[in-house]
Amino acid sequence: MKTKDLILLALFMGIGAVLHMIAPPILFGMKPDIMLPMMFLGIILFPKVNYVLIVSIATGVISALTTTAPGGQISNLVEKPITAFIFFALFLIIPKQVNQKVSIPILITIGTIVSGSIFLVMALYVVGLMGGSFIPMFVGVVLPAVLFNVVFTMILYPIIQSIMKRSNFEFA
Repeated sequence: MKTKDLILLALFMGIGAVLHMIAPPILFGMKPDIMLPMMFLGIILFPKVNYVLIVSIATGVISALTTTAPGGQISNLVEKPITAFIFFALFLIIPKQVNQKVSIPILITIGTIVSGSIFLVMALYVVGLMGGSFIPMFVGVVLPAVLFNVVFTMILYPIIQSIMKRSNFEFA
């Protein structure tokens, strides 16, 4: 592991934490998890198992500390590593010849749906702390989060790529 890679991942997590804290709640105190696109960008830029493990645990802990959803602490700690490794596996499966303008939004969509589904199952059924059922929560929180995360990532990713190229940053 390179220190500069870890610093960049920490910067992503810091930006994600600030955005996650200021995001307004949508339904029953739940808000879109803005830490997710930052975690996904970290995985896209540094696709190695050890980086995925670190960024997923850090994202889970920070999300757990900043969540306003009842039962969100346990749900975030469990859901983030699972989501990260599913996203990572899908990222590695996609051939390099596929246009990133197509593959990245699809991956972000799948990753956010996986994350939201695991989070809701944990919060609704395992922890049992939130009122409501899966479908309304999925439609009211996860689907808007998918839209936000895809748009946010597609705006941010080219900017990050440009900065990396200008700074002659070597990827892991």
